[in-house]
Amino acid sequence: MLELDVYHDKNHGPTSRQNSLGRLKLSSGQFVKKGEEALIYYPLEKKYLLSWIRGEIGLKIYYVDDVPPPPPPPVEEAKEEEGKVEPPSDNAAAPVPSDQQPPPAEVKPDDNAANPPADGESVKAVEAAPVGEENGEAEGQKPAEGYDQVEPEADSKSEQADDHDDDIVLDPTSANWVPPPQSGIMASATSGSIPEIKVTRTTSAPPPLTRPATPASYVSSVDPPDHTRIERSSFDLVEKMHYVFVKVVKAGSLPTNGNPTVKIAVAGCHATSKPARKAKYFEWDQTYAFARDTPETSSFLEVSVWADAGGANFLGGVCFDATEIPLRDPPDSPLAPQWYRLEGGGAHRGDLMLATWIGTQADEAFPDSWKSDAAGNLVNSRAKIYLSPKLWYLRASVLEAQDILPLTALKEGSFQMKAQLGFQVQKTKASVSRNGNPSWNEDLMFVAAEPFAEHLIFYLEYRQQKGPVTLGVVGIPLTSIERRVDDRKVISRWFNLEDPKSDKKGYKGRVHLSLCFDGGYHVMDEAAHVCSDYRPTARQLWKPPVGTLELGIIGCKNLLPMKTINSKGSTDAYTVAKYGSKWVRTRTVSDSLDPKWNEQYTWKVYDPCTVLTIGVFHSWGALDIDSGKEATRPDFRMGKVRIRVSTLETGKVYKNIYPLVMLGNSGVQKMGELEVAVRFVRAAPTLDFLHVYSQPLLPLMHHIKPLGMPQQEMLRSTSVKILAAHLSRSEPPLRSEVVRYMLDADSHTFSMRTVRANWSRIVNVLSCLIDMVRWIEDTRMWKNPTATILVHALLVMLVWFPDLIIPTLAFYVFAIGVWNYRFRSKEKLPHFCPKMSLADSVDRDELDEEFDTMPSTRSPDIIRTRYDKLRAIGARVQNILGDVATQGERVQALVTWRDPRATAIFVGLCLMVAFVLYLVPPKMIAMAFGFYYFRHPLFRDRMPSPALNFFRRLPSLSDKIM
Repeated sequence: MLELDVYHDKNHGPTSRQNSLGRLKLSSGQFVKKGEEALIYYPLEKKYLLSWIRGEIGLKIYYVDDVPPPPPPPVEEAKEEEGKVEPPSDNAAAPVPSDQQPPPAEVKPDDNAANPPADGESVKAVEAAPVGEENGEAEGQKPAEGYDQVEPEADSKSEQADDHDDDIVLDPTSANWVPPPQSGIMASATSGSIPEIKVTRTTSAPPPLTRPATPASYVSSVDPPDHTRIERSSFDLVEKMHYVFVKVVKAGSLPTNGNPTVKIAVAGCHATSKPARKAKYFEWDQTYAFARDTPETSSFLEVSVWADAGGANFLGGVCFDATEIPLRDPPDSPLAPQWYRLEGGGAHRGDLMLATWIGTQADEAFPDSWKSDAAGNLVNSRAKIYLSPKLWYLRASVLEAQDILPLTALKEGSFQMKAQLGFQVQKTKASVSRNGNPSWNEDLMFVAAEPFAEHLIFYLEYRQQKGPVTLGVVGIPLTSIERRVDDRKVISRWFNLEDPKSDKKGYKGRVHLSLCFDGGYHVMDEAAHVCSDYRPTARQLWKPPVGTLELGIIGCKNLLPMKTINSKGSTDAYTVAKYGSKWVRTRTVSDSLDPKWNEQYTWKVYDPCTVLTIGVFHSWGALDIDSGKEATRPDFRMGKVRIRVSTLETGKVYKNIYPLVMLGNSGVQKMGELEVAVRFVRAAPTLDFLHVYSQPLLPLMHHIKPLGMPQQEMLRSTSVKILAAHLSRSEPPLRSEVVRYMLDADSHTFSMRTVRANWSRIVNVLSCLIDMVRWIEDTRMWKNPTATILVHALLVMLVWFPDLIIPTLAFYVFAIGVWNYRFRSKEKLPHFCPKMSLADSVDRDELDEEFDTMPSTRSPDIIRTRYDKLRAIGARVQNILGDVATQGERVQALVTWRDPRATAIFVGLCLMVAFVLYLVPPKMIAMAFGFYYFRHPLFRDRMPSPALNFFRRLPSLSDKIM
């Protein structure tokens, strides 16, 4: 926390008291890097309970990443002392078992091993490559698939170094025991050789402290752009899936000069590696994961080496009993690869370095491994996490222009400014100016994505009958535009216009602009009612998260077959989930109608009134590549599920199966079922969490300077295009059709079915009022005499004790809420309902109209039929609007003297009521009116009441409508 206190200076004032003028506390999570800072005015808070504080303080806060200087070189005295230290003999280390060594003739020093210093040279500290590095384990550890784990690269390297510090362990009671390496003591080892220990002393600064290694059995949730704050949760929402892992590193002493390949077979599954890379060894460095029902399944693992990719010239192989393969469960350390002698070729045919173990999808080697259930094991079929780019609203205020040249040629026409940012083009209104100084004073809004590499280009156009003519142009880099987080005034600037037809910079006038990035808005990329995040763009305005949302994507069942292989239907399915700016994509499971993913992800929740969206898609990539085509066909939509976070109880796991329903031209089609597990964990205190419900959904700028609905829809459409283009350039890409479907980019299209469904929703909302009116009418007609008598008693009590009216209503609402608590949904979460959407009873013609493109591609006869139907509906709407206007005009006619006799009667009755209410107590009037309204039907006339008859006779303006 950054704490700032403001005091009154007692040395320069009339009092010597150190009066506090206020204080301010800010979380470090609100700080931004240098270049992203903005001036923000924070209201001062009370330091004491009874303090009287007012005012604000403006701050610009940012941080700078300082690069530490390199350590100084060792002094000469240390160098002389280092030369006196002799390395221990080779007998100081335990010998490597013979069964794990390659033949002596093939043992060579590794390239990464540190070379010993030459004679006469000073001995320097040599950082040794750990044992696991030669074994292929010193590479950067990547998070397990389904584990959104992000660690800095430097930390991962330090963790690996820490893991391998204990690779060489000697018994202290042994005669050959050597003290463990201290500061400045480093060990280097090569495969199959005895490690050499070099002792050095240096005066340089000690190495920086590193974090301990992160267990692989934890999930790390990173909410962009803060990659340093990592939140871990247990991997317990999904089922464990066991795999047989085989990591093939390299081979030596192979009797071939080509590029050999490795074939692996286990439990009926086969895999072939890529051709080896020729270096000192034949290198593959590939990991394979074969699905396994249970760890105890009995089978054999066969690994063979072949001279070429065609499978000719068998060089040898290794066979393992699967029951003897070790079982590894994180946070166990990775298994080190070992050398195995190839058998089956008679004489010695070479050695193969590999590691094999049985693990789960939580293994860190799982994401980038070859999988037996993946779609072609392409890069595009792997599980990945995507982060949406940071979007800003760019406000360009076009004020005026001056010195427009040449003035003599501008006789008739008007001036207009056109602004372009990428594919976004906006124009101001036309301004007529005879002196060459037009003015507009208009705001143009754009959407820009970080990093800012484009230019905002302004064109000054002179519009005439022949067409627009560009008089000048100016380009402004986005990196030079100021950022703001509130509605403070931005300093405007003058920009010189250049000649668009000449490469030389010629003066064509100047334009007055006010440019800024509005960080106080939330850039909408989703519909407002299904939005997953309401935070503003500026990180300084973010509030701390209130909890964590955990999602376990288990699998699908009974999917609809999308392709046919060997006369059998199958599907290559994958799942995409989106919440906030974080997208997750599961791996693609090929040729399965019941795919299992069992991947778990987490998100930070800043507002519980948000929605998590999960979509299922069929990938055509593997099928297109197998048939020799490019993966150009869009991935097929199979349905999606929305889960509102506010409907989840804290800490409770909801494991449900949701139907995947798609609505198309042919009607409703069930595509399958999706099984997921969801859990919301509250992190904020209870009062802070409940306080969120009293805060506005959108940031403050949406209320200070609101954007119109058409402008919001336009900016939202632009944001969707930018996100789709950005995510489609990722590796593997997240297809643009997937992004548009997840963001409901086509939700604004016209649908007669949606119109009727919304009308049904309105009727359903008003049903409680309709039921209440019916109950009052039944009570008034004495259909239940007991209830009518009780109502009379209640009327008497409320009239004589009016203070009980509001408490009675409040208690009645409380009783309704408690009664409905019994019927709440305990396990099943709401999902798409075809009945409520009227998808089951919709007409085929209406569906065809709903999914038709804009402009329409149907025949003129079909369009004419649709138009006639729309005219009939419009006529009914027209009549309803006319009736509403008529009733309102009759109310106005009561006092406008359009009908003198009716107005005189109404005015006279109003005067009489005023005298009666002045003379008679209001309680008596209310009592008399209540008993008169609830009188028995024997004393009631069947004709309409005189008041209703009087109102219906009042005139309206409908007779003046042509």
